[in-house]
Parts: sequence; structure tokens; C-alpha cells
Amino acid sequence: MTAAVSDRGAPAAGRAGRGRATRRPVPWPLAPFAVVAVAFLGLPLVGLVGEVVWRDLPQLLTSPEALAALRLSLVCSLSATLLAVVFGLPLAWLLAQGSGRVVALVRGVVTLPLVLPPVVGGLALLLTFGRRGLVGSYLEQWFGISLPFSTAGVVVAETFVAMPFLVVTLEGAFRSADARLEEAAATLGASRLVVLRTVTLPLLLPSLGAGAVLAWARALGEFGATITFAGNLSGTTQTLPLLVYDQLEGGDIEGAVALSLVLVVVALAVLVLLRDRWLRPGGSRASTLDGAGGGTALGAAAAAL
Repeated sequence: MTAAVSDRGAPAAGRAGRGRATRRPVPWPLAPFAVVAVAFLGLPLVGLVGEVVWRDLPQLLTSPEALAALRLSLVCSLSATLLAVVFGLPLAWLLAQGSGRVVALVRGVVTLPLVLPPVVGGLALLLTFGRRGLVGSYLEQWFGISLPFSTAGVVVAETFVAMPFLVVTLEGAFRSADARLEEAAATLGASRLVVLRTVTLPLLLPSLGAGAVLAWARALGEFGATITFAGNLSGTTQTLPLLVYDQLEGGDIEGAVALSLVLVVVALAVLVLLRDRWLRPGGSRASTLDGAGGGTALGAAAAAL
């Protein structure tokens, strides 16, 4: 009896041992290089915070220009995030389900804005959606819509650079989903769309939230594509990053530093919010698809039939 108990307990003990992180010896010869890297990345932030004039910070952040840029940044970045979710979620699902050269080509097109210089992306948008562009000429001729140098143009530029973050995050989550739950729902008679709606999506909500937050943060900090495609018009297309650039050009260092501090705080908040998903070694990037969550999803699929 004792042997049987120990045999049954062995797998659990092994799993527990594997779950614990093992400390490895620190390669001390590499430590100086690591310290230099940390200093290189961290000292600019220290220098930025050190230049903040704290007594004037409320006045700088509540100036009419700052409030207008902040309002426009929030409206445009949230709109871009919504568009990224509406169009990026189906795209991520199709990329995760498909295979072959066409899917690989589409994936390359989707991820290209991640590495494309933002100014080049803005120029591409201008040549496509401008008044004489590939699509923009027809938009203006048929519907009277002109996107360049407008608030809608800001949303388009931010969506262009932010959507790939959401798509990449969700595609990885779709691929790591437990196919057994989807197959079990299919044996109950659920169609592919019903399985997606009642099983897959509820279990991927954490990944959807993480992707949406990353897309929003990228949209909020967008500069190059926006200034190239939408311009830098106060109250119309001037978001926070563009106002920072404008103030630097005008010699208002204190105002630029104050607004930059806002963007730094937002970036840090995003990192803190996603620390369990992206920053901890071994952290799960996909939802846990077994246990109670899987049972709930299958129950929802059965109820939908």
C-alpha cells in the first residue's frame, strides 16, 4: 500500500519540482556588461525625471494645449484600439487556423508595421489614403471623405501601427489553445463559429486584454506615422507626442518634460499591468484552458446548441 501511495504521489511531486524555478550560478564575467546595459537603458529615464519642475507640473499639464492634446490622444488611441480589436481578432483567428504560403505572406504583411520605420508607414498611408492616393481618391470622389490632416487620419495612422501588436498576441494565444476542448464542443454538434464564440474566445479573454492594452499603449505613443500622414495641427491632429515635439522645437523644455513624464507613467502602468503575462520568466502568455474554465466553456457551447 505504501509503495502504491508513493507511486501515485511521484508524478505530483515531479510536477511540483518542475514548477519551481531553479537558481543558476551567476556568470560574473558577464556582470559588467549587464550593468552597462541597465545603465544605458535606465539613466535616460532618470535624467528625464530629474529635469521635471515639480512645482510647475500641475500648471504645465493643465494648460489649454496640453489638455487638448491629452483629450485628442485618448479619443484617437481608444478608437484605434477598438478598430484593432474589431478587425484584428478575426484576422488572428484566421492566421492561427490557416497554413501555407498565402497565410505566411499575410502574416508577413501584418507584422511588417512592427519593424517598419514609422515615417515610412506614414508615407505609405499618405500614398494610399491621400487625396490622390490609391484608395483616398475614390473615398473623396465617391463619399467626400478626406483622411489626411484630420482627426480620422490620426486614428488610421495609430491603428496601422497598433493592430499588429494585438494580432501577434492573439495568434499566439489561439495556437496555444487546447484543441481538445474545441474538439469536445464539436462532438456536441457545435459549428466552428459557435466553438469560437462559446469556447475559444472566453478562454482567451486575458490574452485579448493584454493585446488590447499593448495596442492602446502603442497607439498613444505613436509619432512618426501620425505627423507624416495627419500633420501636427493643434486641436485637430496634435496628440501628446506631437505636442512634446512642438514644445521642444519652440524651446519649451519644461513643458516637453512634463508631457513626456505622462507618457512614461502610462508606459510603466502598462508594464505593471502585464507583468504576470510578459515580464516574469515562465509566465503564461495564453489562458489556462483546463479545469473549471474548460468545463464552463463546454457548458456554454452545449447551451448554445
